[in-house]
Parts: sequence; structure tokens; C-alpha cells
Amino acid sequence: MRICVFGAASPTIDPEYIRKVEEMGLELAKRGHSLVFGAGNNGLMGAAARGFREGKAYILGVVPSFFREDDIEALCPFCDKMIETETMRERKQTMEDNADAFIVVPGGIGTFEEFFEILTSKQLCRHNKPIAIYNLKGYYNEMEQVLVSAMEKNFIRNDCHELYHLSEDVESIIAYLEGPHIQRTVRDLKDG
Repeated sequence: MRICVFGAASPTIDPEYIRKVEEMGLELAKRGHSLVFGAGNNGLMGAAARGFREGKAYILGVVPSFFREDDIEALCPFCDKMIETETMRERKQTMEDNADAFIVVPGGIGTFEEFFEILTSKQLCRHNKPIAIYNLKGYYNEMEQVLVSAMEKNFIRNDCHELYHLSEDVESIIAYLEGPHIQRTVRDLKDG
């Protein structure tokens, strides 16, 4: 399975996050999975790539050309293939098109945007790919509370909670990704 990992590019985060994401990448590689990611060498993007590399998995990096031109962030030097896009939107679409599943690890604004975009697409039945949130050290607890609150107030259908899996446990995430997934219709997931 080609797994797209969305996560932080920051090199200044707690090393515990980095260690855990490297371990996750290694475990996924050992199970025969490959990586699709935003091609960053730092933060949790770099950690995921190092883990997959240690497990000898195939790595596809996707980066907008202006990242290289404007020296925005360090790029991973050991991708098996690197695709350059013109825009951030093209980057996200390329990652989505090349992925069979998604894992969201802790990250910033870009990671939140990536998660909500693939979640919205799944709610609208544009894909049925599994979405797992690796909730390291409870990083996504508050986001989950916001989503549950929106469901309780009927802004989001309760069935939407079944569109993703949130866990602090890598084995639980892998079991979810590799398991069966319910096919939904737009009518099941969206009013209006």
C-alpha cells in the first residue's frame, strides 16, 4: 500500500515525536508499504522518510518547484522519485492521487489543511481511502473535541466520525489501514 504521510516540517519540535514517527515509518516499511510525502527532510516529514528508508521501502516525494527555487525548506536527499509541482494545490492532488491511504502525524497549518481537505473529499465520496490520525502525546485531542462538538451540534453528521481513525497506538493505526473499509454514499454523510 502507498501511504501518504502528512506532518510537520519544523526542525525544532520535541525529539520524542521524531523518534516515534521514524519507528512508525520503519514498521510500515517492514509490512511492505511505501511512502508518499511532501519531500521535506526535517521534522516529522523527514522522520517518516528515514523510517521508511531504514525499512528499504520505496519513497515518493512531492514538492512545489518554488520550495527549491526559494530555498523554503531542506528537501529529502534519498527519495526514489521526486515530483515537482507548480503549486501547493497540485502538490496535494499529486500526493492524494499517488496514495492508497493517509496518516496524519502532528503538524502545523499545512498539516491541518491537508487533513481537512482529504476528510472533506472522503465525506463527499470522492475517495474511500483510509485516513488515520497518529495522535502522538495527545497532539490532536483538542481537534477531536472540536469535531465531536460540531457533531453534537449537528453541523457534521455523526457518521462522519467513521471516516477516520484516531489513535496513539501504531498497531491500531496499521490494523485500521490494512482492514476493510465501509463504502458510504454522499447521502449517508451529508445533509443538504
